[in-house]
Amino acid sequence: MTPLPRGNTVRRDAGLYGYERALRRVGLRIIAGVDEAGRGACAGPLVASAVILHDGPGGAIPGLADSKLLTPQARDRCYEHVVARALAWSVVVIESVECDQLGMHIANVEALRRALARLETRPEYVLTDGFAVDGLGVPGLAVWKGDRVAGCIAAASVIAKVTRDQIMVSMHAAYPTYDFAVHKGYVTKEHQSALEEHGPCPQHRRRFVNVRRADHEDPTPYPQPRVEEMAR
Repeated sequence: MTPLPRGNTVRRDAGLYGYERALRRVGLRIIAGVDEAGRGACAGPLVASAVILHDGPGGAIPGLADSKLLTPQARDRCYEHVVARALAWSVVVIESVECDQLGMHIANVEALRRALARLETRPEYVLTDGFAVDGLGVPGLAVWKGDRVAGCIAAASVIAKVTRDQIMVSMHAAYPTYDFAVHKGYVTKEHQSALEEHGPCPQHRRRFVNVRRADHEDPTPYPQPRVEEMAR
């Protein structure tokens, strides 16, 4: 990842679209934000999204913020606005089996790469939330708490979160024992109790110690992918 173009800084009070404005001042007009949802869940898929917002007032999304700070109703409204107003957007789903095969960090990076690759418009610059992602094919910057300070990342976080929540609600019908519609696959007291009573279902991630323990498996660290697998 690369720093902001030389001579550009973003003030703390620049608002949600400060990074995009700074980049556009040096001629970078098409800026994508990428983010994911579900990395910390012990069940269900990992979902990633990439979003490019329009330049100027038309690209502002009413009520947009980090998806974790919004109510479900507010997230749904933002989702509809992003889908209607974005220059381009994409979403990808990595199932729990693939998350186990790759490991969560590698799956996370792969999901962000796939989301960016699916955009119908190629960005000139990419903003990622929290950590740098190599192999995106364009320059980019990792932004600390990016979903709170960069509009395109916040938009991607909303798309990813709403999509994943919808998947988990649908999954509840197939596996009602675990109440996925409520906790969305994250570890809660109720979820853990169901795991211990009934054991894991195919949607649980075997890399999580609590899942393996509930299935009476060895809770020691899950085998890591080989070096050649990590390089894919």
